[in-house]
Amino acid sequence: MFEEIAFGGMLFSPLVIFMPVAFLLSVITRLVLYKTGLYQHVWRPAWLEVSLFVCYLAAVVFIAGR
Repeated sequence: MFEEIAFGGMLFSPLVIFMPVAFLLSVITRLVLYKTGLYQHVWRPAWLEVSLFVCYLAAVVFIAGR
């Protein structure tokens, strides 16, 4: 079970750490897709970006929970 992160007397959810990590991974993936030219073959780019973020967030939470 994850515990809260204490910072300055305030308690924060562990998602405060996990979400920026997942966002950084999705930005890196987006840049790679742009550079390789694969991004133009995606039917719905916005849905791809959201789904990548959700999958990366799930992976980060799964890995950190071990």
